[in-house]
Amino acid sequence: ESLAELDLSSNQLVDAVFECLPANIKKLSLRNNQISNVPSGVAELKSLEELNLASNRLADLPGCSGFTSLQFLNVEMNSILTPSADFFQSCPRVRELQAGHNPFKCSCELQAFIQLERHSGGKLFGWPAAYVCEYPEGLRGTELKDFHLSPLACNTTLLLVTALLLTLLLVAAVAFLCIYLDVPWYVRMTWQWTQTKRRAWHNPPADQEAILQFHAFISYSERDSPWVKNELIPNLERGEGSVQLCQHERNFIPGKSIVENIINCIEKSYRSIFVLSPNFVQSEWCHYELYFAHHKLFSENSNSLILILLEPIPPYLIPARYHKLKALMAKRTYMEWPKERSKRALFWANLRAAISINL
Repeated sequence: ESLAELDLSSNQLVDAVFECLPANIKKLSLRNNQISNVPSGVAELKSLEELNLASNRLADLPGCSGFTSLQFLNVEMNSILTPSADFFQSCPRVRELQAGHNPFKCSCELQAFIQLERHSGGKLFGWPAAYVCEYPEGLRGTELKDFHLSPLACNTTLLLVTALLLTLLLVAAVAFLCIYLDVPWYVRMTWQWTQTKRRAWHNPPADQEAILQFHAFISYSERDSPWVKNELIPNLERGEGSVQLCQHERNFIPGKSIVENIINCIEKSYRSIFVLSPNFVQSEWCHYELYFAHHKLFSENSNSLILILLEPIPPYLIPARYHKLKALMAKRTYMEWPKERSKRALFWANLRAAISINL
């Protein structure tokens, strides 16, 4: 019972050694044994002040539930990857901890132990040289004091919340852009264009008519139909050099969908004439016709669009989805319908010249 110091180093002792130690021992060395754990239910060694467990198989720092007077602990050269950060809370009397030369795994779990050194007031013996990362391979040799991870990378809840918020923001941004740029409309129109092309491809060649049947296809708002019927059609279809115009009221084939009729008429026409006005940008079908004509313009690398500005269009009246129209009006020359009668003869001459072709 009076034994105060005991050295059992370099044996083959295992965890059971703690069950038969002198009750009043003050200094105990169990260095270089096969100890993998300090059992929590061991008899209390209330007098133990110094414990050496270096070169064993410990996977974590032992607690002090049975060693209420412990002041010095040596657990160097064990198998400790991520030591517990609450060691000094469970062992308040410990003045020095030697835990270096372990194969530390530098990960989020180790961050708390690194913070422990800053708050322990120099209780970690051998810091920082003896505390080096062993895992992962890319961080091998890095001292623990130089290892840092952001709070976001180590807090799963914060990471999930941040990822969720970013995802929601991204979805909201994409949804806003889709609505603002009318992406679903363009997707739907592209799909219909593809379907129409596919049906035309599968039709027997004998069923297909000549490619060009009209000089021009006319796209206009119903509200501007009086001008088209009383001015445009009479002046182009009558007299010398008359042209053949494709108008939806007389040339759309009954039984086919409106979109299919639009595509067929645009493809069978040498040019596409767009009668622009505030009424035009408010018409859904005019938008369809402009989209398909613009599609043909780029797919065939042609110069098939003719823009006639019947009335000035204030920029604020043009919806966002009409960005193609804005681009066309900014880059292409368009013809303005003259209010003075004396200038209209030149207008019709220029328009005839633009669509003259031998069909």
